[in-house]
Amino acid sequence: MIINTGQRTDIPAFYSEWFANRLKAGFVCVRNPYDPRQVSRYRLDPSVVDVIGFCTKNPAPMFPHMPLLRPYGQYWFVTLTPYGRDIEPNVPDKHRLLDDFRRLSELVGINSIGWRYDPILLSERYTVDYHLRAFEKMARALEGCTRTVVISFIDLYPKVRRNFPEARAVPMAQRLTLGKAVIEIASARGMTVKPCAEGDALAAYGADCGGCMRVSDYERAIGKRLNVPKRKGARAECACYLACDIGAYNTCRHLCRYCYANAEPGIVLAQSRLHDPESPFLIGNYMESDRIHDVPQASWIDGQTSMFI
Repeated sequence: MIINTGQRTDIPAFYSEWFANRLKAGFVCVRNPYDPRQVSRYRLDPSVVDVIGFCTKNPAPMFPHMPLLRPYGQYWFVTLTPYGRDIEPNVPDKHRLLDDFRRLSELVGINSIGWRYDPILLSERYTVDYHLRAFEKMARALEGCTRTVVISFIDLYPKVRRNFPEARAVPMAQRLTLGKAVIEIASARGMTVKPCAEGDALAAYGADCGGCMRVSDYERAIGKRLNVPKRKGARAECACYLACDIGAYNTCRHLCRYCYANAEPGIVLAQSRLHDPESPFLIGNYMESDRIHDVPQASWIDGQTSMFI
């Protein structure tokens, strides 16, 4: 099966010690975000977990724990954008993150890492020309480290409107202008652009609009075929295969103003104070009212096929 860690928070950046402890303990508990009394308990064992998926803006805190991940298949998305602290208050220096991306690629292999340049937003500071210059510099620095770059344009969810009221949707004409140029730059650096939930408008320019995290991506990362159960995407327009996520909303301390997973900074800081690296839960611990469900798990690896090419 596939375990995901990055749809709700950034575990490598802020909770790497906790995750390492969960790998050592062999299990993790996750509260249902809509009914906290419902708890799913997952085994963390390479006999049943085929791939662990990460999405992070800062992989470095996980580097000391990489030996614990060695028995598992892995796929990493690392988000690298050109924004300053006015948009991403607590994201580390981008030059350092480029170095960390290259190191991670060496550790896990080029098929197990993708670059996310998203969301793309426009303002007086972050213009189309600004993005294209920044993307070219980053793509040049990451050449040979990944074959995939995911892009999307800012979505104005209610949480985004509250925390980033001056944000504006990117008009279609500018989406096409930016997208076409980004595809050309990425292609010259050996990367395929995958738009995230952006329809198929960029397919005519060479983008792969079939989803940014498909089963085939996991298969390529681990070199094996997977027989996966049917599963819907996180959103109607999402074609990705997103499985069990062990994170928690309102816990990412990057505090990016475009974030869909955080309600507001005060709640994030309050939640973070409830974190215990020794707990089976990312936030808090067991409660008397918990209804714990041990999730049935099995390997999805197809033992009848040879290595995936």
